[in-house]
Amino acid sequence: MVGLASFLRQETCESYFIFHAETKLGNGFRTFLYFLGLAYCFLGLSAITARFFRSMETVVKHTRQVVVTDPSTGEETIRHEKVWNFTIADITLLAFGTSFPQISLATIDAIRNLGNLYAGGLGPGTLVGSAAFDLFPIHAVCVVVPRAGELKKISDIGVWLVELFWSFWAYIWLYIILEVWTPNVITLWEALLTVLQYGLLLTHAYAQDKRWPYISLPLKKGERPEEWVPAEAASGKHDTTVGNGYSEILPVSENADRNVVDIFSIHSRDEIEFPGPGYQKVPGFDDSAESSNKNLEEETASEDSDILVLWRQQFADALMLESRESRKLNNVYLRLARISWQLVLAPWKLMFAFVPPYNIAHGWVAFISSLIFISGIAYIVTEFTDLISCVTGINPYVIAFTALASGTSWPDLVASKIAAERQTTADSAIANITCSNSVNIYVGIGVPWLIDTAYNFIAYGEPLHIENAAGLSFSLLVFFSTSVGCIAVLVFRRLTLGAELGGPKLWAWLTSAYFMLLWLIFVVLSSLRVSGII
Repeated sequence: MVGLASFLRQETCESYFIFHAETKLGNGFRTFLYFLGLAYCFLGLSAITARFFRSMETVVKHTRQVVVTDPSTGEETIRHEKVWNFTIADITLLAFGTSFPQISLATIDAIRNLGNLYAGGLGPGTLVGSAAFDLFPIHAVCVVVPRAGELKKISDIGVWLVELFWSFWAYIWLYIILEVWTPNVITLWEALLTVLQYGLLLTHAYAQDKRWPYISLPLKKGERPEEWVPAEAASGKHDTTVGNGYSEILPVSENADRNVVDIFSIHSRDEIEFPGPGYQKVPGFDDSAESSNKNLEEETASEDSDILVLWRQQFADALMLESRESRKLNNVYLRLARISWQLVLAPWKLMFAFVPPYNIAHGWVAFISSLIFISGIAYIVTEFTDLISCVTGINPYVIAFTALASGTSWPDLVASKIAAERQTTADSAIANITCSNSVNIYVGIGVPWLIDTAYNFIAYGEPLHIENAAGLSFSLLVFFSTSVGCIAVLVFRRLTLGAELGGPKLWAWLTSAYFMLLWLIFVVLSSLRVSGII
């Protein structure tokens, strides 16, 4: 009611997005336009997420050759080993990547506030709201995704407990530095310690995965199945080898949607750990150097040619408004609806076609390019948020942990849903949630605060003041309380049903409704607190 009353009596906002003539429009129409622009930015984030996931998939598939000598025959063979550890890949590339919209938004907000002794509330509000969206609505979706009666449990409970501990500690730590240690201010050391704890999370999780003595929990490591992604989920795929062996997993069917990405095929042993032949005989010394050099030149030329072909195909796909599957539809209205939707997405698809193909430098070029595009969209999102707050008078913090948190957390929802659908266990679906929440604090809030505190310390010798520390601390308490209720239900399901996800449909939907109720409690109470009602 406070926000509505403020909106009704709000004077003309002199800020504008493109043209000064926007200020001549009514507040209601401007609000509609800016929310529409915000929603379109979220569509852009969803579109670039597909390319980001494909690039991440290629990065994680990177293997190295290890020469192994057979002790009985003395014959040397080459074995392909994955460079990335599964646990580290989940915490770094996957969790960091899916949280990057929020992280870049918070970082941009911090840079915009350089020189201001008070931190902006847009970044922290978005990240805390994103944590609530990750924990409650995403769990609510994942628990009902498995088929009726199908149960999916966490196989490596030790790693999950470590990730869960650091996720909970992240929010306890944030409350301590906001209310206990140095109330309402953040010092340079507090910001630095926040960022460094991300390294401790990585080390502890890796130690638990490898079962290092004295550091890891004494829990038996669950055996991951040989087919981490079940055969029926991967049966429609084949390995299209490009250049020197770095591949893109594409559907066999000509009608399949090439934008659908199985990001968790990074856990498939058959497709990733041993691409192509698992072992290769080491060439003998009698092979001519001239022949080797010739083969290398041919491979390089072939790779360059394939890169150009793939890049050209990206632009062709971006301009294609109707797929072959859509052309076969008899319903004209449905076809028109699909074409209209593709027209809406066309500007984003054409822009993101400039992202280089995924097989360059093991996918790193496409990975970094995708993050740059995400940062650009995040900047536009901050501009729209400022305009909405200016026009309506709604506290930016409320917009941050509701609209911004939900929109920027969409990649997390997509990632966990895919994992819950296609993987035989619940490890990555739930790990993505807990790891993303840890990344939100240690990196998403820690890095922006480190930037601001370092600048203030050098320029003014002053710490960073938190303008809405009381509201942020209250949201942390509500989130912590409701998250305990969420984890308690997951533990109860593990003890009674034997799995965290799936099960009888009635119980799955009841669990889903309970998780959504917890999210509504967080949003309502936090909004009322920020608005000054409670």
